[in-house]
Parts: sequence; C-alpha cells; structure tokens
Amino acid sequence: MSGSKLANDSSHHAVHDSAGKIDQPLGLTVHSMPSPEQALGDKQQRTVVGRWKMLAVLLVCAAPVIASYFMYYVIRPEGRRNFGELITLQRFLPDQVAVNLEGQSINLRALKGQWLLVSVASGECGDTCTRHLYMQRQLRESLGKEKDRLDWVWLISDDKPVDAKIRSALVGATALRVPPSAFAGWLAPGEGHQLSDHLYLIDPMGNWMMRFPAGLDLTAAAKAKRDIERVLRASSSWDTAGRQP
Repeated sequence: MSGSKLANDSSHHAVHDSAGKIDQPLGLTVHSMPSPEQALGDKQQRTVVGRWKMLAVLLVCAAPVIASYFMYYVIRPEGRRNFGELITLQRFLPDQVAVNLEGQSINLRALKGQWLLVSVASGECGDTCTRHLYMQRQLRESLGKEKDRLDWVWLISDDKPVDAKIRSALVGATALRVPPSAFAGWLAPGEGHQLSDHLYLIDPMGNWMMRFPAGLDLTAAAKAKRDIERVLRASSSWDTAGRQP
C-alpha cells in the first residue's frame, strides 16, 4: 500500500544519509567536577607555595643582618678571639618603664635602634662607676665617624641621688633609673661578680650580645674598643648612624 510504502521510505531516509552512511547521535563530552579532596589539595598547595614565597622575601630582606652575624659569630673576622664574652642565648631589652634624671618616663625598648654600651650602678656612683662612665665616653669618642652608631647608657639601679659633678659629666649619655627587678632574665654578671662590675654591649635589635670583663683599665679598654669596632664593621651593611625605627 502506498501509505505503507511512504512510511517505509520515510524510515529509510531517517537512518541513512545521501552517501548511505548511518547517522550517529550528537556526541556530548561531560567533564567531571573535581572531588572535594582534589579541591582541598589544590588549595593547600597554593597556600604552601604562597608561604614559601613570603619566606623567600623575608630571607632576602634579612640576608644582610644574617650575613653580618654569621661573619662575626661563626667565621670571626681576621681569626682573632674576642676580648668580651659573646652572649649566645638571646636576651632582649625588657618591656620596662624607666625614669631619666629629669623625671621623665621612657620604656627601655625605646633605646632599640642603636648599639648600646651599658653600665649599671647605684646613684652614688663609686669608683668603679665613675671609671666605667669615663671609659664609655672615651670608647664612643674614639670611634671617630662611627661614634654616632653607639650610645652610652648608665642604668641607675636605685633611688639614691646623683652628685652634681657626675651629672655634669653625663653630657651625651643616657642615664635612666631602672628597678632592680628589670635586670632579671636580661643582663647578668660573670660568675663571682656583680652587675656593676661589667660593661655590656647591646645590638640595634635590642639583643644583649657581649659582656666585657670586670676590672677594665686603659689597656683592657683598648681591647674592648677592637671588639666594638669589629661588630660595627660586621653590621655596616644594615646599621647606619642615628636611631633606626
């Protein structure tokens, strides 16, 4: 029948093209979504990479400081031994309010940013104290053009008055009254000595780094000067004159 023939012809053309090839259904490629585990892994990887990049930037910025300390503490320039005793355990300036001779308050951490040559003594300032103050001033002045990188500091450990003659000799010095408790966990004397027996060197980052032997005389002061000159040379790439922020 014609109706049947038309139906058959229509069906025949639906499955064959003009070349006799069988038509195929339209193919769709379905891309699967990443699993939660994969997404979390990618995020962690990006975090790790970011942290490594940040660490690299910090190392680049800190490289001059690290290099200078490596040169001084490990290689020790010119192969010579130190006169002063190096302090390997890091001891930072305490968060302690002190009072200057004019009665103004200042936090000890505000001294950071300069090399500090420190002495500790009673306000009475006996013979050892006056000798230390004289040597501190002389050591600083003997540094010539480098002297502005070093401050000399007298920490007064009690409330006893300071004699007018001593006050007049403190031009250019920093004199601060500090409670004895502030020294605990920070400065410490050598075995068998008191705090007032030594001079102490603090680096610009606020770390106590050296203690000079007790009983300094002029000969010993010359040796102390060599130590100070060495640390100033070792830190010249990152420390400049004047208090740094």
